Amino acid sequence: MTLLFRESPCARTAEATVLSAGPEGIRLDRTLFYPAGGGQPGDTGTIAWEGGTLRIADTRKAGEAAPLSGDDVLHIPEDTSAPLPAPGTPVTLEIDWERRHRHMRMHTTLHLLCAVVPGSVTGGQVGADRSRLDFDVPSGSLDKAEIEARLNALIAADHPVAERIVDDAELDRRPDLVRTLSVQPPRGGGLLRLLLIGTDEAPVDLQPCGGTHVGRTGEIGPVSVVKIENKGRQNRRIVVALKE
Repeated sequence: MTLLFRESPCARTAEATVLSAGPEGIRLDRTLFYPAGGGQPGDTGTIAWEGGTLRIADTRKAGEAAPLSGDDVLHIPEDTSAPLPAPGTPVTLEIDWERRHRHMRMHTTLHLLCAVVPGSVTGGQVGADRSRLDFDVPSGSLDKAEIEARLNALIAADHPVAERIVDDAELDRRPDLVRTLSVQPPRGGGLLRLLLIGTDEAPVDLQPCGGTHVGRTGEIGPVSVVKIENKGRQNRRIVVALKE
């Protein structure tokens, strides 16, 4: 399967062919739909063909233990009793773009949050309206107003956002790249995707990530730090929201 959201994260529609369709979901030869993973929800949208249209309520990986690749993306129909397209059927895909774009903006914001807040990330979740990261903060004290100001300064600076591909050996040489304790990047495939915010010469944030992101931080728009919650002796949950 070709993962079109890797090549063109801003594409909204595409053509594909059905490989299989059953109660577990629909497999395609190529897809725009991002499957839930790394804290980012799966895409929703429609799959249409001559004589039928299906609302897709979720997109998931078929095998949670396997790295995202090839044929492990399932498109889950909203109505599980609706007729399904037969294998070999050409279909038109359309994602719910506004929802996906908000996820892209929020996911990139969480990477910027990692650049602002010290400590390891113990958990997180991307949402269309609000998102969160949990940090193991040895000092235990965080300033809400200061974090919000620094986040918005990084956004307004309009830093470039790009992928970098490295091998497992590079991650072994630089274990500091992995900030998230709860989700480790898949190993054993030989290559890993890193998200770079900034430039190679002056990186703002660099860490493994397979999600979808905006092309520049200015595309995020202003954000607010909604609250900082105490989730343990050193664990602090930071909740952020898009202002528009």
